[in-house]
Amino acid sequence: MYLGLDVGTSGLRALLVDDAGTVVGAAEAGYPVAHPAPGWSEQDPADWVSACERAVAALRETHPAEFSALKGIGLSGQMHGATLLDASGAVLRPCILWNDTRSHVEARALDAAPGVRDLSGNIVFPGFTAPKLAWVAKHEPEVFAAVAKVLLPKDYLRYWLTGEHIGDMSDSAGTSWLDTGARDWSDALLSAGGMRRDQMPALVEGSAPGGTLRTELLKAWGLPGPVTVAGGGGDNAAAACGAGCFRDGQGFVSLGTSGVLLAAKDSYAPDPASAVHTFCHAVPGTWYQMGVILAATDCLNWLSRTLGQEPARLAEHVPDRIAGPSHILFLPYLSGERTPHNDSAIRATFANVDIGDGPEQLTQAVMEGVSFALRDCHEALKGTGTQLTRLLAVGGGTRSRGWVETLATVLGVPLDLPAKGEFGAALGAARLAIAAVTGGPLDVIMAPPEISETIEPRADLTAAYDEAHAKYRALYPQMKAILT
Repeated sequence: MYLGLDVGTSGLRALLVDDAGTVVGAAEAGYPVAHPAPGWSEQDPADWVSACERAVAALRETHPAEFSALKGIGLSGQMHGATLLDASGAVLRPCILWNDTRSHVEARALDAAPGVRDLSGNIVFPGFTAPKLAWVAKHEPEVFAAVAKVLLPKDYLRYWLTGEHIGDMSDSAGTSWLDTGARDWSDALLSAGGMRRDQMPALVEGSAPGGTLRTELLKAWGLPGPVTVAGGGGDNAAAACGAGCFRDGQGFVSLGTSGVLLAAKDSYAPDPASAVHTFCHAVPGTWYQMGVILAATDCLNWLSRTLGQEPARLAEHVPDRIAGPSHILFLPYLSGERTPHNDSAIRATFANVDIGDGPEQLTQAVMEGVSFALRDCHEALKGTGTQLTRLLAVGGGTRSRGWVETLATVLGVPLDLPAKGEFGAALGAARLAIAAVTGGPLDVIMAPPEISETIEPRADLTAAYDEAHAKYRALYPQMKAILT
């Protein structure tokens, strides 16, 4: 048996699978996010440990025999979070999360430093780890002086599981301290951010062993041992493993809290100026490129809170078969935007709202605005030479067939909907554990999911959505000029 643990932003998901990758059991445990100031987003690392304990307890209760056969654990997690430890291993302050934008000034300075983009392969975004440490150095110097190790969220959980400071390439590529082409920490990048190599964890590939479960936990969990903990991966790399996307030409689009358009790459070809992320994949000799928007289903959640209607109820306003674009334009920049704008200051906008418009029209505009933002990501990826002829569509937003048909038409590519079952980051983490323990062929371990339906672009509406997207694109610079 193998366990996949995904340290998400709102909770931890645990997935127990057998050696064929078949899901045996699942458990979840939530935890809060703190927002102590505008633009801030923090979490207590102790909450991740508590959630893991609760999820494991649930699996041990519901599947005791299967859990007792555990041989490997894989880890996935939210990227970019800065978890700061002192020399004794104690946490120095709450973890600063991926969606925290307080370090925009420091990010700009690092991004402008000579060689930083060339070595890291990416723009330094405010959400990345390096500018967070630069912010801590400036605003919390006593904390910065005590930093002995910086761990990403999943790797702090690994530290609790194993007692070792280890990270993987895919997660570490989002720090702005990794030479993404060489797949190693860069002394030059570390120096630019005022950091040292000894403050970093050791690095392994995601499909390689990355520690063993400590004796105390073997005893507490009733395991004979040993249990290998795989290197694992950042959430998107792990999700790609769960979806079977790790070869050139394979990709997926995710309508989750944030939005992601990801393409696997057999070679390293970054284009930082496009605001496309180029990161190491969780398997050796492979990279991936992705466009990221900071709010996808989060936009629908925001509208839900504002209108006092559940998201599922709002989604019902959009029919399964779409009839064309709304007259309302929506820029989905509730927390700023990454691809293609790299703009932490811009905010969301509704334009051309009529007195007769209500929840139905606003919901359609929100779904279209998110789809247009993902088209911007697709155009940025195409600008780097990436060609995607079809995509796997995943995430909670895909429960709305109308949203998926909108997205397929806006992107101009067929979208494959997987059959019901697991295919996300927790499954990818479990698959990485299987690879780390067995050394089996990745093509077999990480097979793509069964497809239940393919949603084709609506050729009869393509021109109308192209025109609507052009208006959408023209709105951003105007709002930027007015509001910032």
